[in-house]
Amino acid sequence: MTSRLRLALVLFGCLVLHQSLFVTLRVGDAHPQVMLLVAIAGGLLGGSERGAFIGFTAGLASDLFVQTPLGLSALTFALVGFVVGSVQSGIVHTAWWIAPLTALVASLAGVLLYGLLGALIGQAHFVSLHLVALAAGAGAMNAVLAPPVVRAVSWALDVQGERAFAR
Repeated sequence: MTSRLRLALVLFGCLVLHQSLFVTLRVGDAHPQVMLLVAIAGGLLGGSERGAFIGFTAGLASDLFVQTPLGLSALTFALVGFVVGSVQSGIVHTAWWIAPLTALVASLAGVLLYGLLGALIGQAHFVSLHLVALAAGAGAMNAVLAPPVVRAVSWALDVQGERAFAR
């Protein structure tokens, strides 16, 4: 099976799980952002270019299911995937906790960035103190979900050895 087909399968599977299961799994108002986590995993395992591509694709798929301007998730997830991919080159990937820690920090930053970009394009109600609580909750839940999602993206990208550290 080619890498593109496997990536499409992982993206579709994560989208279905996100829309059916993880949207209803809430702690307060926060829920996991699985598609953002796919972008983070893409950056971790594939570098900045692949991370941006996977983030854009995951974000565009997410945009189809939310009532926000089309492209907001795509832009945010692409930026997060790119930044994670750029930073990951200096990280030693042998520690088991790298993926959850990266997911926590990048998810927190991604949700805050989503709110700030939304405010820039006229959605001023996106920015509030409640956004910080949502970002913290999404970051914590994404940290828990990071190992299986990183493993799925590792399979999709056919990454072997040192870079597939979530095994």
